[in-house]
Amino acid sequence: MRDAWVALAGLSAVFLVEMLDNSVLNVALPTIGTELRASTTALQWVTGAYSVVFGGLMLVFGAVADRVGRRRLMLAGLVLLGLASLATAFVTTAGELIVVRAVMGLAAAVTAPGSMALAYRLFDQEGPRIRAMTLISSVGMIGLAIGPTVGGFVLAVTHWQVLLLVNVPIAVLAIIGVRFGIAADTAEELHRDPVDVPGAVLGTATIVLALVVPTLFVNEGAGTWAPWTAAVAAVIGAVLFVLRERSTRFPLLDLGLVTRPLVSSGLAYKAAAGLATAGLGYLVTLQLQLEWGWPPVLAALGMLPQVVVMLATGPFVNPFVERVGFDRAAWLGASAIVFGLAFYGFLGRFGYVWVAIALALVAAGLRVAGVVAVVNVLRGLPKNRTSIGTALLDTASEITSGTGIAVTGTIIAALFTGGGITTPDWSAGQAAEFREAVTYAGLVLTVVSAVLAGWAMLRARKAADFPERA
Repeated sequence: MRDAWVALAGLSAVFLVEMLDNSVLNVALPTIGTELRASTTALQWVTGAYSVVFGGLMLVFGAVADRVGRRRLMLAGLVLLGLASLATAFVTTAGELIVVRAVMGLAAAVTAPGSMALAYRLFDQEGPRIRAMTLISSVGMIGLAIGPTVGGFVLAVTHWQVLLLVNVPIAVLAIIGVRFGIAADTAEELHRDPVDVPGAVLGTATIVLALVVPTLFVNEGAGTWAPWTAAVAAVIGAVLFVLRERSTRFPLLDLGLVTRPLVSSGLAYKAAAGLATAGLGYLVTLQLQLEWGWPPVLAALGMLPQVVVMLATGPFVNPFVERVGFDRAAWLGASAIVFGLAFYGFLGRFGYVWVAIALALVAAGLRVAGVVAVVNVLRGLPKNRTSIGTALLDTASEITSGTGIAVTGTIIAALFTGGGITTPDWSAGQAAEFREAVTYAGLVLTVVSAVLAGWAMLRARKAADFPERA
């Protein structure tokens, strides 16, 4: 590990900026809206443009990285990320900011698929691999967790542009670490199959639609035609994508790889974690600010249990996994996620202390299950398909994160009938409706996450029973 510190520093910086960009702007949206005179829809796309482009193109660039080289593609993406972040200093309108965020999403899609694949390649033994991925994921998850908190404090002392300009030095650090710490890909680690362009178009369109659907359900409501039309289009796109990949000689994504027990197990664990983290974070943010009246900075501090647990558990994840084994560690991590959601659903309405416990449980489960998910997927794939595996993990996380927000937002919209949710000075009836909605939303997240975790456990057990199929 000490010999590889330059490479690990660079890859950790890549994952940090990827996760930080997913959360750091959320608390700054009101300020951005005021300064740039942005509409509600424009503000939505300030964050949505990044997520949609990032999620929509990861699969394509994962396939490209396995062909042209993970290191080469990552360096190009980091340069693009640094330039796009630097452009934030010159933004004067909401439209310009949306374009910048979209380019940053493109850069993230280029860099993300190679991060864990390159980390996995650094070592030949399982122990160092797990420690390397634990370190990298720890840095990234800390970035995701502290994003809102950092954003709140930065806004108190300086301009919101600083939240994105900080990507520039991080990108430079990542370029140095990857360029001088990681060797170029060798021919046997890559493959030269032609890129499936129709499959890439269908896959990208399907993922983009899947990411847009949750936003439409939250903003337009389940009673309108737009979200349902987009949902049907996403399903049709998915069906066409599967048919294309099964019929073509050189598919973008070999569906046989996805059905491998270890791979499908890792993807299910990742999906459960993404759904839980995004859904719970959305519910807690609304509860603290809208029901309890906490200001943004205090609400950001309210998420600290998540940050503290992610920081505190980092050094213990690898020893824990090695001691109890992969399968048991994954089971315990997934159980913590499910119990944390159930805890919030049943008790979150009764005071902050219960909210803090729920955040801590989900964060602890995420730390363990997230590492196991990555290792399972990469263990289950050939060496020349590891980038597409990392892209699948990130895509699963992005889609389920959007789904988590959509599910909670739709439930709240359906049950909160006493006017706009952002209306100040709620009546007793409105407060009661909101508490009921939060309870139902939390329990729905619990059930869905439990189903995903259960499926992941069954697939992991099958891989243990039939290792040749892993």
